[in-house]
Amino acid sequence: MTDPQNIYNDVTLLITHYNRSSSLERLLRAFKELDVKFKEIIVSDDCSKEVHLNHIREINKELDFTLLSAPVNKGLANNLNKGQMAVKTPYTLYVQEDFIPMDIFKDRFRDAMDIMHQEPDMDIIRFYAYGPYPYLKPYKKGFSLMIYKPWFMDKNKIYNYSDHPHLRRSNFFERFGTYTEGIKSDKTEYEMCLSFIQNNGRGLFYDQYDTLFKQENSSAEPSTVTRSSWRQSGNPLVALARLLYRQFKYNYDIHINTKFKK
Repeated sequence: MTDPQNIYNDVTLLITHYNRSSSLERLLRAFKELDVKFKEIIVSDDCSKEVHLNHIREINKELDFTLLSAPVNKGLANNLNKGQMAVKTPYTLYVQEDFIPMDIFKDRFRDAMDIMHQEPDMDIIRFYAYGPYPYLKPYKKGFSLMIYKPWFMDKNKIYNYSDHPHLRRSNFFERFGTYTEGIKSDKTEYEMCLSFIQNNGRGLFYDQYDTLFKQENSSAEPSTVTRSSWRQSGNPLVALARLLYRQFKYNYDIHINTKFKK
């Protein structure tokens, strides 16, 4: 019998999926093994190939979730928007299909929900990242508050928001707008990062960010997302110029360029 502390009737698990049904099954079974229960599990699919849709329909006979399909592929932003708009609970746990929750997640998620219930102005609690957010203030229960100031110099300050696994309030779109559709995924995430900062988003970052989830892609189901990156150079003058450009661009987009605002 599931521990009542691990039953979350005010949370929907939202999973975005595209052509990686084995990874999706692995994620769903991992949550089942953890014995964490949500009010609803929504799988938002972006017009996967029929072989993957057939696999999803097969596992849906055993694993209870709601499948939101799409007639054509419209990209990650549309898939995120479609999924979030279907959520009916006050809170959303968002996880992409190529992640796996670890055993420790169960207890830390309970802590995160306690914080959300106690702090009505907390918008998001982040559980995973490729590296720590550069500006943190210790909060409680192993979480730290993300701090943003225009004069902070680390380029990663812009990623106050991230679409890696996180818990958020389901009125997120009302606060920060929907994801911009029809552009590359890294661009739409950048715009959401800007909106989060522009609209005074408040969020926590789990200090041991590499312990709650594991991201795993097999050769059979590799990542379907490609992200652009800056050219790297060991020349210190080039590095300085790049740093100054980034600072100018970030501050211009956030404080002057209004096209990113809701």
